[in-house]
Amino acid sequence: MSTAHNSAEKGDFAKTVLMPGDPLRAKFIAETFLENAKLVNNVRGVQGYTGTYKGTPVSVMASGMGIPSISIYSYELYSFYDVENIIRIGSAGSIQPDLHLRDLVAAIGSNTNSNFAQQYQVPGYLAPTADYTLLSTAVDTAKELGYNIRVGNVASNDTFYDDNTEALKAMAKMGTLCAEMESAGLYLTAARLGKRALTLLTISDEPFTGAETTPEERQTSFTQMMEVALNTAVKMDKM
Repeated sequence: MSTAHNSAEKGDFAKTVLMPGDPLRAKFIAETFLENAKLVNNVRGVQGYTGTYKGTPVSVMASGMGIPSISIYSYELYSFYDVENIIRIGSAGSIQPDLHLRDLVAAIGSNTNSNFAQQYQVPGYLAPTADYTLLSTAVDTAKELGYNIRVGNVASNDTFYDDNTEALKAMAKMGTLCAEMESAGLYLTAARLGKRALTLLTISDEPFTGAETTPEERQTSFTQMMEVALNTAVKMDKM
């Protein structure tokens, strides 16, 4: 039972899937944290694994970059593989002065400059938001692990290189914590299909100061976020 973008069989994915953007981060998580991890998808190099964490089945699969990409993969996981929960675990650029490299963020909602929501033909503007059960479980889990986590709105942008240099400042003025490129698409897809979604982020760069982590650090060292997501998946399996 394959799809256009997934060669896995029915039952190959767990109830909860962690979704980093980077396929190599998915591989790192599977090899570092999961027991008996099995590669269940590698179409286009978008690696998906299923194993166990603390005895609970958990999957991890890359989403690629941008709203269109994560929307395709999340739609197929929700619709064809009986996945109930997707936790995006990604990197983001801080746009607040008190949010620094390696800080953790849970996205309660996502502002966006994308027209992705137009397909639903809802008058006005849809507000892409996280599932509250996933969000509250993740926040509680972070506290139990001793990790500080900020909760607030993020910005899901269609552009990485943007000529509008004032856009991030305007978002920051409205309280937006950081910028990334996927959450709005994931949240809207989950809402459309009656599923649960949450984005957890690690600050990888600070556009206003120039501070940044390396690609290698983003791939392998954001372990606090990974631990929060994995332990949240364990709790969600019992719900």
